Amino acid sequence: KLWLRGGFPNSFLAKSENSSVLWREQYIQTFLEKDIANLGINVSSQTMRRLWMMLTHYHGQILNLSELGKSLGTSDHTIRRYLDILCGTFMMRQLQPWFANISKRQVKAPKIYFRDAGIFHTLLDIENKKQLINHPKLGASWEGFALESVIQTLGLSELEAYFWSSHSYAEVDLYCLRKSKPIGFEIKFTSQPKITKSMRVAMESLKLSHLYVVHSGSDNYPLEKKISAVSITKLSDVFK
Repeated sequence: KLWLRGGFPNSFLAKSENSSVLWREQYIQTFLEKDIANLGINVSSQTMRRLWMMLTHYHGQILNLSELGKSLGTSDHTIRRYLDILCGTFMMRQLQPWFANISKRQVKAPKIYFRDAGIFHTLLDIENKKQLINHPKLGASWEGFALESVIQTLGLSELEAYFWSSHSYAEVDLYCLRKSKPIGFEIKFTSQPKITKSMRVAMESLKLSHLYVVHSGSDNYPLEKKISAVSITKLSDVFK
């Protein structure tokens, strides 16, 4: 329910899915047409809505300012300013890349995420669980929701949360330091996660003290030494 509706109280606590969707639609309209202007920011609501719709396709992906600028008919600098507005109002998250001292070529651009899954779903016209499960953005939606859940559970600031990715397709969805030790998180929409080659490369390249695979099942259990499967419903059992 939290994943589908998002964390805004009026959306999450609505008596029906229709009521929840309606509230989010009205909230998006108010945010774009009134809230941004009330902050003293002079941006067309139509332009910002177009950008938001474009960003649904980038959710969970590497940010490409030039591509966005061309699609919106504006400069990279303007797109960056718009994104700063959306991040500053806690609507979007730019997850910065971590650079390891290794020989592999590493991704240097940030990833972009909607911070509230409910807002993301409304922009995609996803209104119920069936539509969500059958949507091509299912994996990206789950990644963003689980990412925010981990960040909130660990109490990470924006300067403490990173991702890591190499051009050889090895990556971790979230990298941070906990008790001065590097740990990583991989996010999988499955109830039975398995260890992949990418995970092993990340473990070695980043010298991780532990790698956690956050999944959609119900149990926490070890996959092997230093790699554990963690249910999104039991994050607090591991990180107290």
